[in-house]
Amino acid sequence: MHPSLRHLASLLLVATALAAGRAGALHAQDATPTADAQAAPAPRPWRSLSPPQRALLAPMRSDWDTLPPRKQAHMLDKTRHWLALPPEQQDKIRDRIARWHAMTPEQRRLARENMRKFHELPPAQREQLHHAYQQFQQMPPAQREKLLRKWRSQTIEQRQQWLREMVARRHPPHDGSDPPDVGRP
Repeated sequence: MHPSLRHLASLLLVATALAAGRAGALHAQDATPTADAQAAPAPRPWRSLSPPQRALLAPMRSDWDTLPPRKQAHMLDKTRHWLALPPEQQDKIRDRIARWHAMTPEQRRLARENMRKFHELPPAQREQLHHAYQQFQQMPPAQREKLLRKWRSQTIEQRQQWLREMVARRHPPHDGSDPPDVGRP
């Protein structure tokens, strides 16, 4: 497969996973600990958290006391930032924590791998993916589901052909008469 098609296929897979809520990870579980957290922090029991911290981290309540102290410290460090956000964004974070917490270890591994691949992309391709994801999110739910069902039902060869057609429609061969992106979004 052509390298640009491989990238586009990876982008589409990441967008699909994000749209399906499978890559909603907060990156908190695999981020590098801060210098403060590297000093082997003491465990923080759930009951020691402030009410706002408990409210935001509520999806983790049942497992909080069994988390390694470094992970607790990292989450609490993130919580300081999250609590400064507007309530709507806090709700989204709480939902993402709940989705992440409900994932199987394999789903989490795949989400981490997809995020790693996303962050390895050149900035222009990350921006393209972000734009495609926003467009996908703006679709009515029924249309999104239909698109996901179609993608999942296709063979690898069918997906590759579909991606080639999408690339050809988005970037038709340039005949030299006009600048390549005139009149295209």
